Amino acid sequence: MAQGLIEVERKFVPGPDTEERLQELGGILEHRVTFRDTYYDTSELSLMRSDHWLRQREGSGWELKCPGGAGISGPHNEYVELTSESAIVAQLFELLGAGELEAAGVPAVLGPLKLQEVASFITTRSSWKLALSGAHGQEEPLLRVDLDSTDFGYAVGEVEAMVREKAEVGAALEKILSFSSKLGVPAQEKAPAKLMVYLQLFRPLDYQRLLEANSSEEATGDSAS
Repeated sequence: MAQGLIEVERKFVPGPDTEERLQELGGILEHRVTFRDTYYDTSELSLMRSDHWLRQREGSGWELKCPGGAGISGPHNEYVELTSESAIVAQLFELLGAGELEAAGVPAVLGPLKLQEVASFITTRSSWKLALSGAHGQEEPLLRVDLDSTDFGYAVGEVEAMVREKAEVGAALEKILSFSSKLGVPAQEKAPAKLMVYLQLFRPLDYQRLLEANSSEEATGDSAS
């Protein structure tokens, strides 16, 4: 698989005072945006059932999230994010075993790979950044916090760090869990991703199939992304 950044994330249920608490902890509001996410899969949900998530985000392009595989258990997720269309197409062909790789963008291979729209919804997001000081006063890699509300009535937050190597996942997770605690998130709280809630509400049979295939109920599909 083509190399991508590893996203380590922890989802949580935001409260009415979450933004105020973020400010108290040194968070800086970067922006508020509204966008539409559209997810694609086969009729058998071949991608989602193997914990792969293909998304087109309005204004941002295509992304394929693949399992991170660092092997650290806990109330978090790890994903490798592919954003290059050539890398996404190569991975899709590898996953779906559909003949020879085509040198084309993602839209051109949706038909040949039998990929179709399975979900589409609008999210309003406030994005925050936090620079945490290290032991010697040096600034460490940024944590980001996204607070999302959807057009189907679900709200979820996400604390996220991006790393380049699997060896960095443990340290990133430690920072995420420490900050989540300061934010007031219960240690074992697990908030489902927007996509999973969407499927549960509007495509309950597909949602049930994912559960039966042992897919994670917390798998992302946005990022908090």
